This record gives sequence, C-alpha cells and structure tokens, in this order.
Amino acid sequence: MTTTLQSGSALPALGLHPAGGSHPSRAETREQLNKATYDLLVIGGGILGISTAWHAAQSGLRVALVDAGDFAGATSSASSKLLHGGLRYLQTGAVKLVAENHFERRAVSRQVAPHLANPLTFYLPVYKGGPHGAAKLGAGVFAYSALSAFGDGVGHLLSPSKAAQDVPELRTDNLKAVAVYGDDQMNDSRMALMTVRAAVESGATVLNHAEVTGLRFTQGRVTGADLKDRTDGSEFGVTARLVLNATGPWVDHLRKMEDPNSAPSIRLSKGAHLVLKRTSPWKAALATPIDKYRITFALPWEDMLLLGTTDEEFEGDPADVAVTEQDTAQILDEAAFSIRDQQLSRDLITYSFAGLRVLPGGPGDTSKAKRETVVTEGRGGMLSVAGGKWTTFRHIGRTVMTKLAELPGHPLGEDMEPISRLPKKLPLPGIANPRAVAHRLLVDGPAPGPRMAADTARHLATHYGSLAFDIARLANEDAALAERVHPDAPEIWAQVAYARDQEWAETADDVLRRRTTLTIRGLDTEDVRAKVQGMLDAKR
Repeated sequence: MTTTLQSGSALPALGLHPAGGSHPSRAETREQLNKATYDLLVIGGGILGISTAWHAAQSGLRVALVDAGDFAGATSSASSKLLHGGLRYLQTGAVKLVAENHFERRAVSRQVAPHLANPLTFYLPVYKGGPHGAAKLGAGVFAYSALSAFGDGVGHLLSPSKAAQDVPELRTDNLKAVAVYGDDQMNDSRMALMTVRAAVESGATVLNHAEVTGLRFTQGRVTGADLKDRTDGSEFGVTARLVLNATGPWVDHLRKMEDPNSAPSIRLSKGAHLVLKRTSPWKAALATPIDKYRITFALPWEDMLLLGTTDEEFEGDPADVAVTEQDTAQILDEAAFSIRDQQLSRDLITYSFAGLRVLPGGPGDTSKAKRETVVTEGRGGMLSVAGGKWTTFRHIGRTVMTKLAELPGHPLGEDMEPISRLPKKLPLPGIANPRAVAHRLLVDGPAPGPRMAADTARHLATHYGSLAFDIARLANEDAALAERVHPDAPEIWAQVAYARDQEWAETADDVLRRRTTLTIRGLDTEDVRAKVQGMLDAKR
C-alpha cells in the first residue's frame, strides 16, 4: 500500500480546518513559533497541558503548546480509560470530591464529548471473606449514584445469577451479591487529540516531537524556551510572557532547568494494564475490591478486555516505565478473584502498557494518596502544574487559568477573558450522536461501490463523531484508502491519511498506538508498520 493523497487533491473540498486541507507544515509551525511572542507557552502535551492551552486560547491569550513526544504520548494515553466519580474516594469521606468528579464526568460524556465517551455499567462482586460486606457496598453504590443525582440509575444490589448472564466469565463460587453502579469510559488518546484540535480551533499554535533543550531568561525570569525538532534536528525557540510547565512525570526535570537547586515536588506511582482478547461478549465491567483501598478493573473496551491496574512507587527515568513480568502476574492474579481462568490465559494478551501517576510529594502508600492537582511558581516565575484525574481535565484547565489571573505582577490577567465568562460546556470538535453518524455512514456510502462495513462505521462514529464524514469522503475518492489497514481491525487507510494531514501524526507509533486501535489489538505487524510509515513519509 503506497497510495497517498497529493497535497490539495481532495482535501480542500472537505471543509477541514484550517483552510487549504491540512494544518500548517512543521516548518511553517516552527517559523511561526520562532517569530511570534506568545502570552503563554505550555510545555507538555498531556491532557493537563492540552486542557490549559484550550482554555487559555478561549480566554483570548496567544498560546503555544509543545511536547517532546506525541500529544498524550505518556501518562495521558496510559490510563484506565475511565471517566468516573471515584467510588473508592467515598471510603475516605471525600464526598465533595466525588460530587465534583461526577459533575465533570457527566458534562464530558453528555454535553462536551458524547461522541467519544459511553456509559458503562459496573458490577462490584461481594465474595465471602472479602474486604467489604454486601450491606456496606450496597449503601456505598446508592450514595455514589445519589452524588450524581441518579443520572446513571440507582445503585443497587443484584443476584449473582443475573450478573453472570451479563458477564459470562464471572466467578460465582462464594459470590454473595453484586453491587451495581454506573460510570463512563473513553479512548483517552482520542479524547486528548480532539482537545488539541479544539485548542487549535480557538487559536493555539501546537507542535509535537519538539524537545525543550533550555529555558530562556530575561532579568532572571523565564520568558520562553529553546527547542529541537526531533523529526529533523532543526533548532528554534519560543518567546512568551509566561511559561507553564505541564510535563507530568518530567515536571521536576524542567523545574531544575529553571533552578538547579529546586527540591523535588512530586512522586510517581506506576500503573500497569493488560489488554486481552475476549472469549465472549461482556455487557458490564467488573470492579473487584482487592483490599480496603484498592479495586482491580476488568473493562470491556474497544472489543477487548482491559485489566488493571497496579499502584506502586516508581523511581528512575520516566521514559523507562514498562510492564514487568511481576506486573503481569499481579494483574492476572488479582483478576482471578472474580474472573474464570479461561479468560485469563496469557495467550489472550495482545498488549500491555504502563503509565506514571503524578502525586504530591510526601510519605505514605501511593494507593492512598490524593489524586490532586498542584500548581507552584518557581523562582524564575515559571508555573508548574502536576497531578489530577483524567475525569476532571476541563476543571484543571479552568483552575490553572484562575491561578494565572490571580498571579501578582503578571499582566496576563488584564488580557484574559474572565474564566467565569467562558462557555461552561463547550463541546469538542465532531460532537454528534455516534449512532446517528454510524447509520449515515452506512446508508450514504458510495454508489456504485461497496458499502462501508458496519464495524468500520461504528468505529469511525465513536472515535471521530461527525468528523468521520471527512474520512469517509477520503475513502470514497480513493478506493485504496477504503481498504482495511489489517483484516482483523475496523480501521481503514483513510484514517492514516487523516492522522497525517489533520492530527499531527509523525511516526508509525503516533498512528498505531494513539490515533487508531491497531497496537492494542496486537495487529501492528512489521508489514503494517512499514506501510503506515511509508504513507507518513510520502508527505515530507
């Protein structure tokens, strides 16, 4: 497969942003970053940095966002893929936190990105001798659902036999009852990319694979950064009135560039996950208590089963985080509390991944540490933001903007639209009912010619929303782009062209791990990788 779209051949007719068919080239973006003076430079393209850039651009600031790797390339694409209130926080009495999380979860899944999130029913099994009794968990899920105004139904108890109908691999030996509650799930990489797109549509300038090699100072204050483009080695810089360090696990690394004597501000906790082929359909997820504080999840996700997570302190280079044999054994052992052996065969594992949670510095067990966001100001005036939950990504962006407005001596507050005046639930690009989009993709296919496959239509609708029609047009205009990337996955080659031209994909990993689901399905073969890279290289 070497079919490529010539620049300007079909894209201008698609109404894509910006005009001309695709976003500016890397060289054009570097030149723009080098020439302009920005109000805010955000270093770090994880969801914290992306959300802040989006909100800052909405506020009228001139914003630049850079990342040494890909957008959502580290922690932000290594989550449990949940938008959730945090049931376990009730254990510590954090009722207000759970209510706030629920508000954000429901805003994202219903008004902001219903095309990228979907409701998920959770079964919490209560076994004889387990850490919690049925009455306690029944009361817990009722309180949990009450804190979301019963928007997902009323938390209740279910009989083991009924639960086993929905989750065929559920272990029923010594199973006393099953508590039921509702949350939402998503594809975190896709949610992050749509938020990058929203930031750009609000006026932000963004560049991935751009590594900070040093900070710029003016009279002792941080006023920008020197960067190197990792794709070709070219060097450039960005000048900004204020710099925000949102580098996640690397936050202290950048703080030391500002002040070599700065003390560590965070600690890291590693969370590993496994992805397995499913042996039968699941209609609900399992959340199994391991002890008083920890829960292990088994989540139907992307037609697969996602198991995890671990929670252990991590020391060392964040770039070296990986799933170990010990992690794999722990995840499978903990899943075996509630899942039958045939679903836990190692032969079913297609992918594993690990990410690093950023926690406030301090002593104690990482599994009990609060997942809170911390904003600090360094001696050079650089702001650092770290920690928090995926669920509250919009809230974190607003919180950082409020901090910016309140900073003494910083003139940004005068130029910003007050955060209170911004739209409360501004939707992400592509917002649409995914079922309606899938239906239209199926009935509006090319004639004559083959109809789009139902699994491809469903996949496009739930990963792009209404932007799926742009991908369908590419496929309609070039039959080679309508072919599947791999026969066992729903993705088509038009998505690779779209990732290259519209979603800042530079490497095969960018496409296979974060813009499609091929890697998690174990389908990123050498042949597929080579063809994908060939299509990416064709643009250069």
